[in-house]
Amino acid sequence: MDLVDVTHQVRDLVQVEGMQDGICSLFVPHTTAGLTLNENWDPDVRHDILLTLAQMAPPDPRHAHRERNSPAHILASLVGSSLMILVDRGQLQLGSWQGIYLAEFDGPRRRSIWVQLISSRT
Repeated sequence: MDLVDVTHQVRDLVQVEGMQDGICSLFVPHTTAGLTLNENWDPDVRHDILLTLAQMAPPDPRHAHRERNSPAHILASLVGSSLMILVDRGQLQLGSWQGIYLAEFDGPRRRSIWVQLISSRT
C-alpha cells in the first residue's frame, strides 16, 4: 500500500493546458486504487492513514475473491475513485497543506489517472 503524491503532475497539467477557471475532474479507472486529498507536508500523516486503513480491511481467510486481494478492493471503495478540484485563475484551489494522492492498495502496479478540465468560460 502507498499514497503517491501526484499534486505537481496535476498542477503542471492545468498550467500546460492553460485552464483559467473551472473544475479539474480526476478519476482512477482501477478497482484496487483510489484518489484522496490530504496533508502533504508531514509524511507521518501518510503513514498514519495507511496504518489505519490496513487495520480497517485486513486479510481475512473468509474472503472468497480468488485473487486474494479483497482488502485492496474494499479500501478502494472506502477511499473512492474520483476527485473534483476547483481551478481559479489557473491555480488548483487546494488548502494550505493539501495534496492529491493516488492511493495504491494492491501494488506496485502501473496506474492511470484520467483528468478532464471543465472550463467555466462560456
